[in-house]
Amino acid sequence: MNLSILAYGDPILRKVGKSINKDYPKLMELIANMWETMYNANGVGLAAPQIGLPIRLFIVDTGPFADDDELSPEEQEALKNFKRVFINAKIEDESGTNWTFNEGCLSIPDIREDVSRMDTISISYLDENFKAHKESFDGLLARVIQHEYDHIEGILFTDKLSSLKKRLLKGKLANISKGKINVEYKMRFPDLKKVR
Repeated sequence: MNLSILAYGDPILRKVGKSINKDYPKLMELIANMWETMYNANGVGLAAPQIGLPIRLFIVDTGPFADDDELSPEEQEALKNFKRVFINAKIEDESGTNWTFNEGCLSIPDIREDVSRMDTISISYLDENFKAHKESFDGLLARVIQHEYDHIEGILFTDKLSSLKKRLLKGKLANISKGKINVEYKMRFPDLKKVR
């Protein structure tokens, strides 16, 4: 089922997600719905808070990045075949060098900005079968995972921008919150009377 994605301004996007266990109701159906929703919106990642569930669950499929001619064949291959479910994830370490990359977000449509992040992470997580993993990722894989991980921590990529950049985007962000935006996928906009 194609679900609605919450728009910037919804308070659920600011909640730190709660851990879940394998008895979480209809988990496999939820994960399937998240894949469908993400693909329908042409995304490469989607976190449960973006569909209104403040839990520690996100999905990543970096396949669309594999066509980038600036990447090495090894990087293209790694991105092409990376499709993962992350449950109760915890970033254990961020290392390497800071690098800047232009990011966007399905909850913040039509805004893309350069965001600086460390290029290597170590993360522990459970997959959809609740098998434990601890892995290191770098480059674009690390970046997409960090972006989605931020969602389960109640953080948006716009939080990482300079105060000047945030002021310049204030009007656009307000319009997104008010639903004054055209998107090709289903969105749910915050009830601003309740939010105040």
